[in-house]
Amino acid sequence: MAKLNTFKNGSGSTGTKKAKNTTLSYQKRSARKSFDQINFSEGQRKALKILGLFLLLLAGLFAVAFISYLFTWKADQSYIAATNGGWSTLLNTADELHDENTEIPLVENKLGKFGALLANQFIYEWFGVASFLFIVVLFVIGYKFLYKRSILPVWKTLLYSAVAILFLSVTFGFIQDFIYDTPHILEGKFGFWTNQILKSQVGVVGTAGLLIFILLTALVLIYNLDLKWSFQSNKGEMEEDEEEDEEFIEDSLVSHSNTINKQKTNEVATHTYSHPVEETSTRNTLTEKEEIEEPEDLTVSLPLSVNTPKPTPVAPVVNSDEIEFSIEEPEFEEPEETVVGPDLTVAKVVEEKAISANDLVEKFGEYDPKLDLSGYKYPTLDLLKEYGTGKITINQQELEANKNRIVETLRNYSIEIEHIKATIGPTVTLYEIIPKPGVRISKIKNLEDDIALSLAALGIRIIAPMPGKGTIGIEVPNSSPEMVSMRSILATEKFQKTEMDLPIALGKTISNEVYIADLAKMPHLLVAGATGQGKSVGINAILTSLLFKKHPAELKFVLVDPKKVELSLFKKIERHFLAKLPNEDEAIITDTKKVINTLNSLCIEMDQRYDLLKNAQVRNLKEYNAKFINRRLNPEEGHRFLPFIVLIIDEFADLMMTAGKEVETPIARLAQLARAVGIHLVIATQRPSVNIITGTIKANFPARLAFRVLSKVDSRTILDSGGADQLIGRGDMLLATGSDLIRIQCAFVDTPEVDEVSEFIGSQRGYPSAHYLPEYVDPNGDGEGISDFDPADRDQLFEEAARLIVMHQQGSTSLIQRKLKLGYNRAGRIIDQLEAAGIVGPFEGSKAREVLYPDDYSLEQYLETLRKDN
Repeated sequence: MAKLNTFKNGSGSTGTKKAKNTTLSYQKRSARKSFDQINFSEGQRKALKILGLFLLLLAGLFAVAFISYLFTWKADQSYIAATNGGWSTLLNTADELHDENTEIPLVENKLGKFGALLANQFIYEWFGVASFLFIVVLFVIGYKFLYKRSILPVWKTLLYSAVAILFLSVTFGFIQDFIYDTPHILEGKFGFWTNQILKSQVGVVGTAGLLIFILLTALVLIYNLDLKWSFQSNKGEMEEDEEEDEEFIEDSLVSHSNTINKQKTNEVATHTYSHPVEETSTRNTLTEKEEIEEPEDLTVSLPLSVNTPKPTPVAPVVNSDEIEFSIEEPEFEEPEETVVGPDLTVAKVVEEKAISANDLVEKFGEYDPKLDLSGYKYPTLDLLKEYGTGKITINQQELEANKNRIVETLRNYSIEIEHIKATIGPTVTLYEIIPKPGVRISKIKNLEDDIALSLAALGIRIIAPMPGKGTIGIEVPNSSPEMVSMRSILATEKFQKTEMDLPIALGKTISNEVYIADLAKMPHLLVAGATGQGKSVGINAILTSLLFKKHPAELKFVLVDPKKVELSLFKKIERHFLAKLPNEDEAIITDTKKVINTLNSLCIEMDQRYDLLKNAQVRNLKEYNAKFINRRLNPEEGHRFLPFIVLIIDEFADLMMTAGKEVETPIARLAQLARAVGIHLVIATQRPSVNIITGTIKANFPARLAFRVLSKVDSRTILDSGGADQLIGRGDMLLATGSDLIRIQCAFVDTPEVDEVSEFIGSQRGYPSAHYLPEYVDPNGDGEGISDFDPADRDQLFEEAARLIVMHQQGSTSLIQRKLKLGYNRAGRIIDQLEAAGIVGPFEGSKAREVLYPDDYSLEQYLETLRKDN
């Protein structure tokens, strides 16, 4: 049976201490490597090289200036004294420095005036000759940046140099004080004045002691200096002056433990040991054994018999005050001879480095969705017209007249007010009044028609009370309204620097502030208003705002225009911003049947995007695209960059009249679910009745934009409150977002402006075709075009596509498109031919088609039959 021994090193500490030191050193090495592990982009790496080159140049200039200053300091200081500091004359020529009454000494520094000023500042004014360490720091950092290799550890160099500069300056100042009484280039003013302060506080001896203490502390921290002092007599005998009691006891116990191991006894004894008088040879032997055999932070189990020189036995002295140490001796076993053989060489284990997302970004850079159209130019403000001055004109007479009429009308009904304030907007002025205590708000609210009569104005609207203000608002139209142009809105800093995902510039509020909303936060918008009140202009304003702010790779429009003329101007941007079904010729949808297919296709796109988000383990489109751009998603697994999709329906009432539930159902699904995957809806109608804007539609459209309507019932249908019937038209609108109701004057963008913007975008290089939505086949359709394929018209890649489908057991158009590198239209025709041939099953929505052949053998037999039939 073996005995468990725990060896200690010569200082009395166990292997755990050594392991801790090893861990600390490993952490320091890891810290030193942290700079190399930072992933820089290509531009950042070039910038670091330029910075490194600059620092090396700077180090050279410092060296020239400092070395030259050691020999020319008298002349350099004479020049600086004559120019009162010199820095202000750095850019002056020699002629400008000399005049009839002034004689400026010449500079002898090899780096000229700049070198003299620089060296004098560092050496004379600051730290003396210790400033040469700045050259070392600049060289080490510059070399690191330029070559990405370290000649010295960067962080240690910075730390040690900073400490050394301060210490040497003060130390030289202490020495220099015995030679000169004024600052000199050896210590600099910092060292001189620091010594003066220290000597006045602790004296010369105290200053010397403090410097020695700092020096020894630095040596201990840097080199782990052992501050043990020992003396050797003439006879060569060594004895220790003083050691810690704990170190003494542990060494004695270990020594006696080894002695017991050699006595070969079966007794179990408990002994009390005191420190022996002399055991130098035993301790030295044990220490050597530990240094060779002791692993770090490890308790070693050894047999009783160890092939070590037999130590001289020392008789223990029993003392009750000493620590008791118990050793259990097992039965003695015959010692075994140690087998000596060749050294064992262990091959180094090499682990292959896995490619991470950071490595891909380091190698290829981030994915750029705009790369296909990298030369795309955003529309410019020159394409839009400026209407009016864009500034509010204050008509003081009109304001005073309206104020007097309001006050007089209220006074006629015994309503007194304490204060009235006017806020002028582009088309409407808001008068805020504070009634005297005791006046009922409902009484003022009921006077809406009377105030309108007294002012002889259309569209008087009373807000009682104003939300969050404690006042009552009366909105009165201006006699000379100011038109708000789209150009004036888009030119503002608020729009140009916005970080919204889908910013739409709607116009200006009643306080003349530009109002910009984020469609991605709404997340869907319901627009309603009577004919001719500005609804189509509002749709154009939304489209124009997005075209000015987004790249074609980031945004796609699905335009539905039953009236066929309202959105036709945007046909020119089909290859840039529009999306459509694969086999459709027109991107702007006008046929009701095609609208149903498009809406169902958007539902399929929504389901597919949710599958991608689930596989990517993210919650919304923004997180998904960020992950894809950082190359953390594999395109081979179907992942792709997902643009925002905005569905705009210009006349929703016509669709509801002709299709009804077939349209309402997919729209309700999209409104309920599509927000997280970046699909947003803008639906406009001129008939805001309950059979058009149903409860299902309203529940999922929290943001509603109301232009002027003809009745209070229509206003309540849109906004769930009145107010839209009191608007003045011509772009005057109310935006309801939750509990807020904001009056806005819509920005005006005319048809020629929209045409020029579309022409500017359409004339640029675009994608080969519009963005294709997923294929949708009406399950209730007659199936024309599927079973009527002529075998002679089959695609050349028909058989190859069939083998691909059967091999992967996945009947999808995207698989054929990706593996055979085909366009979507051709891949769609091939999948239809495969269905007609009976190789894949019918379309099943978002699911892949069923593959009807289980293996290649059965497929080849069937293809052989098809060849014979042809």
